[in-house]
Amino acid sequence: MLEFIERVLGAFCNWECLHDAFCLLNAFALQHIHNFIKAPRRLFHLFGKFHVNSTYAVYLAKQQKHNIKYLVSIISENPDSYMFHTANIGLASVQAKVMNIPVIIKETRGEKEKELLDLEAAIKEAAQKHSISGIVCGAIASKYQRSRVDKIAKKLGLVSLTPLWHKDPETLLRDMLRAGFRIIITAVSAEGFGQSWLGRIIDEQTIQDLLELNKKHGVHISGEGGEYETLVLDCPLFAKSIKITESDVWWQGNSGRLMIKDVVLEDKTAD
Repeated sequence: MLEFIERVLGAFCNWECLHDAFCLLNAFALQHIHNFIKAPRRLFHLFGKFHVNSTYAVYLAKQQKHNIKYLVSIISENPDSYMFHTANIGLASVQAKVMNIPVIIKETRGEKEKELLDLEAAIKEAAQKHSISGIVCGAIASKYQRSRVDKIAKKLGLVSLTPLWHKDPETLLRDMLRAGFRIIITAVSAEGFGQSWLGRIIDEQTIQDLLELNKKHGVHISGEGGEYETLVLDCPLFAKSIKITESDVWWQGNSGRLMIKDVVLEDKTAD
């Protein structure tokens, strides 16, 4: 008995072993638990941060055979929102289109803590209308964001999955590149960045430069602290790639944004 329980608990502590845990519980006929936490194959994803981390979290969830049924995009009026990225957030619908996943879009005034009520309402709507059993969140190191998403999930009886949590940010970026992600930087807001970073493709040299900024200024390599924001132009999840055809640059001090005004979708070329 003790060995069985240890196997179950160990599986629950490992993202990659979630399915094994559900199988073990089912085999042991703990039906009252199984009915509550049966394998969360029908999930929706919090896309409100609109960062490469969010898209990569979807990618990993699908790799683990989870069924991503909906994306949720929260559009904040506050450019300095504590919970949500805001640069070019309107393009969330474009990304949802090329992923062929429906997106639920909600607006918020972006007031600290109060914006969580808007997030909760969006999640509750998705869970009730679409039989969703869990949430995928792209948080890496932000306890503020993860704890609040976890709290909402618990309140609504949903499973909260964070496949990137506490992963090494340098390794994550390289894993994304190896997986075929094409990523650009769309906003910066930290010492050490210059206007030339806007629109820059993340490649090996960019990673090396981010490592230097981390050493000199404490910049989080994955931009988890809001130091920079990104847009995924292409990845294995996309049926078509995104091409920016018109944009402007806004810059003030050591902060700026690439304001994307228009994009087109292009057929993907075979490697």
